[in-house]
Amino acid sequence: GMITPDDVILALSWSGETVELKNLINYSRRFRIGLVSVTSDAGSTLAVESDIALTLPKSPEACPHNLAPTTSTLMQAALGDALAVALLESRGFTALEFAKYHPGGKLGAMLKFVRDLMHTGEAIPVKPLGTKMSEAIVEMTSKGFGCVAIVDGIGELAGIITDGDLRRHMGPDLMAVTVDKVMTKNPRTVAPSMLASEMLDLMNSSKPAVTVLLVAEGKTPVGIVHVHDVLRAGVA
Repeated sequence: GMITPDDVILALSWSGETVELKNLINYSRRFRIGLVSVTSDAGSTLAVESDIALTLPKSPEACPHNLAPTTSTLMQAALGDALAVALLESRGFTALEFAKYHPGGKLGAMLKFVRDLMHTGEAIPVKPLGTKMSEAIVEMTSKGFGCVAIVDGIGELAGIITDGDLRRHMGPDLMAVTVDKVMTKNPRTVAPSMLASEMLDLMNSSKPAVTVLLVAEGKTPVGIVHVHDVLRAGVA
C-alpha cells in the first residue's frame, strides 16, 4: 500500500525472470503504477510487462566463471546514474535545492553560503572617508583581516585599503594623509547568498589571487570572509 499510482517503480533484474519480482509486477499492473525495467533480455517477463524497458547488452561477467554479478551490476549502476542526472536536469534541480536536502558532510560544506561563513558587526574592519591613515592602520591591525573597508556618509562602500595599497603608497607622509588618497575604489564584493564554493573559485581566479572578500548587500558592507574561514568550513 506504500506504492501508489503517483509513483513509478524502477525494477532491475539482469535476467528479467527474478521470481521475487512477480508479485511486484502483478501489483503494478493491477493498480496501474508505472513500471520501468532494466534488464538484459528484451523478451523477458519483466521487460514485456513494463511500460518502459531499458535493455542493456548481455555482456559476459568479469567473474572468471561468468557467474558472480560484476559486469552486469556495473552497467546497471552506470545506467542508474545516467537516469538520475537526466531527471535532475529535466526537473531543473539546482545547487540550492541540493543544499536544502544534503546539509551535512562534504557535500553540505560545498553548498554552504557566504552568509554562513562571514564575519559581521564589530568584526568588520571599516572606517569612513576622511579618516587619517594612522587610524585606518590601527583598524586593519586590530581586526586582523589585512584590510579596511572605507564607507561614505550613508554607510555605502566607497573603497578598500589592503596591505598592497600600503606598500604602493609607502612614504614619510603616509600616516598623515586620509584614506581617500590611498584606497582602491570600487572593490570586488560578494553577496551573502552566493555559494561559498563559488566565492572560493572567485578568490582563486582573481589576478592576483585574493584571501579576503567583503560581503555587501547592494553597496552596504555587511560582512567579510577570509579564505581561512572557507577552508575551516571544509569547502575546499
